[in-house]
Amino acid sequence: MERLDPRIRVLWVVAALVRTAVFGGVVVGAALYLQTTTLLADFHSLLLWGTVVLAIVLAVGRTVVAWLRYRVWRFEIRDDTLYIERGVFTRIKTVVPFVRVQHVDSRRSPLERAVGLATVVVYTAGSRSADVAIPGLTPARAEDLREQLRRLAIESGGEDAV
Repeated sequence: MERLDPRIRVLWVVAALVRTAVFGGVVVGAALYLQTTTLLADFHSLLLWGTVVLAIVLAVGRTVVAWLRYRVWRFEIRDDTLYIERGVFTRIKTVVPFVRVQHVDSRRSPLERAVGLATVVVYTAGSRSADVAIPGLTPARAEDLREQLRRLAIESGGEDAV
């Protein structure tokens, strides 16, 4: 089974911290606003410190989960399927038959470009979760994987598969 590039951890941790900072800013801002009112006058200090502690706990928790996510994420190209394992709390195992692959893309978001990574997206026939993404690949590996998956999909489903 192939693992993702370790630099994806940086991307996931940064994303977790940004989301937590936005949430924490809103919650702490609301607590600061409540301090200017007479609502909960007896609990102003407790409310503010409670929201700050909540934001810190969320930041640490989300960072740990982002870090652990890397340890679980794996994928493998098998004879006739793409197999993916992921999930920290709930383990998700996905099997994508090549015959169901409609097309394959590679993409690089601005953050991925900043750390030198890319993502391969496999679009499949079906209505529920009709695409599967493999993040944390080097650009060269992403292009190789995209081409390999395209070729395998064509071989398994005929010339009009992809």
